[in-house]
This record gives sequence, C-alpha cells and structure tokens, in this order.
Amino acid sequence: MSNFMTMGAPAAEPIGLLLTRAAKAISRAFDDALAGAGGSLPMWQVLVSLKAKEHGAQRTLAEAVGIEGPTLTHHLNRMEAEGLLTRTRDPENRRVHRVELTDAGEAAFHRMRSAAFAFDAQLRNAVSDRELDALRRTLAKLWRNADPSSAGGRV
Repeated sequence: MSNFMTMGAPAAEPIGLLLTRAAKAISRAFDDALAGAGGSLPMWQVLVSLKAKEHGAQRTLAEAVGIEGPTLTHHLNRMEAEGLLTRTRDPENRRVHRVELTDAGEAAFHRMRSAAFAFDAQLRNAVSDRELDALRRTLAKLWRNADPSSAGGRV
C-alpha cells in the first residue's frame, strides 16, 4: 500500500501535487520571461507555428496551438492590430484565412525565442543531461499512467 493510503500524513507529498505545483511555478516563470520579451504564451505558440510554416491556415493553426477557433481569433486580432501578422483569404478557397508573419512578427519571434532559450537554460542550471533524460522518461511514464490514451506523449 502506498504512503498516500496509510493513516495520517503521507511520508512524501503525492507526486500529482508536486507536479501540479512545479508546473504552475514553471508556467508562471515562463509567462514572465515571455512578457519581458513583449509576448505571451499564446503569442509565442502562434509565432512558432507560423515560423515553422507548418500551419498557414487559421483552422490548422488553432489545432496546432491547441486552442479553440474563437480563442485563436481573439489572439490573432490582437497580433494583427500590433502589426505582427497579416490574414488574407485564400484565393482558391475564400472560406480559408491564411496567416503570415510580418517583419515585426519576425522580430517578435526572435525576441521571444531568445527569452525562451534563456529560460530553458535557467531551468537546466545544475541539472545534468543524464538527469534530464531520466526526467523525460519518468514524465512520459507518469503521463501514460494518467492518460493511457496518450501513449506517453512527447516529453
């Protein structure tokens, strides 16, 4: 029987709670790093996807970023107003909107990429490659245990 099920306080904090706390702290810190570069997580996800040129259509961009269409539209409206991207109708299918980075969007991508790399370096500080590999394997196992349909995901 695990420590969690014994009477009294567990000998160790439940792993789910530890992961939740760590994820929230890391997410807030990453948000702060991106904000320092003039961005946000949704903006960064859109810029990365557009930069990779994998998702030029607004519908596939929403799927790639993992948000609903109306939420993406809100972010795209703001980013377009800031001059970071343009949206045009596809001449072959007028219902499809093509999204492309502007020069200002390219510059924002590079600023946020620098912030993301610096944040990644901060997270890796004093953590060996061996420890990172073990962490990746452990997180994949935990993910599979929590969601067997995920097949372990990409960690």
